[in-house]
Amino acid sequence: MTPVGPERVAFLGLGIMGSRMAANLCRSGFEVVAWNRTPERAQELAEAHGAQVAATPAEASSRAEVTITMVVDGPQVEAVLLGPDGAAEGMAPGHLTIDMSTIAPESARGIASRLQEREIGFIDAPVTGSRPKAEDGTLTIIAGGEEADIERARPLFESMGEVLVHVGPVGHGQTAKLLNNTLAAINTAGVAQAIATARRLGLDPERLLEVVAAGSGNSTALALKGRPMLDHDFDPLFKVEHMLKDVRHCLDTAAQADVPFTLADAAKPLYERAAAAGPEGRDFAAIIEIAEHDAGL
Repeated sequence: MTPVGPERVAFLGLGIMGSRMAANLCRSGFEVVAWNRTPERAQELAEAHGAQVAATPAEASSRAEVTITMVVDGPQVEAVLLGPDGAAEGMAPGHLTIDMSTIAPESARGIASRLQEREIGFIDAPVTGSRPKAEDGTLTIIAGGEEADIERARPLFESMGEVLVHVGPVGHGQTAKLLNNTLAAINTAGVAQAIATARRLGLDPERLLEVVAAGSGNSTALALKGRPMLDHDFDPLFKVEHMLKDVRHCLDTAAQADVPFTLADAAKPLYERAAAAGPEGRDFAAIIEIAEHDAGL
């Protein structure tokens, strides 16, 4: 049965995205109990937005009806939910878990199955939009799960995003997100190589971007990453390591269905090199350095 009124929410994972999403829940009037691996992040949310702080995921979920996870990858989601002091230890039957991380679809289905044994609902609901949209609550949320669970979570989703797409059963949210991010990776690599080629040929890349922005080569990748690549501004909106992780997951998922994805195959080593070049934590616009190197610049 759907509870009446705002639900208490445990929010686990307060990184670049999660801290801003949790802040929007607080601003919308939800009672948020926060946990983060580094407790200082949770304390900052408490001081700025009135959230409560929990010492463990289990403690956070025991004080809520809905638990949201926003961490890096499948192993972290599994540890936070199902490991020692994991959130599942604090959940009663009827609790709803929403994973908003980006993980492999098979990981989402496996976690959902284990939670279902405890009569706990699960939605995989990764997001797209990066830091600015997380901050202003305009993310796109890509949800996989039961219709009743999606409707129960809708007020929470509406506090964090402006577009909600229910794409199918558990696992389909992750599949759609990985395909989206892999397209972004491919497009951004193309923009990087075009900029590097322009410079090598003596063409002003500023003028190139002006032409492309008004032409058929325009893209969100150009709009978001063109200027940072020209300026070598790698302040992280979405880390290169995370983009590489998503491309790898996408390729693994496609391979399981025996589907070729040759452009993703070509993009993956470029992001591997960008991640290896370091330092860790740079935005994936750092792919421009690989394109410049290959162009002999």
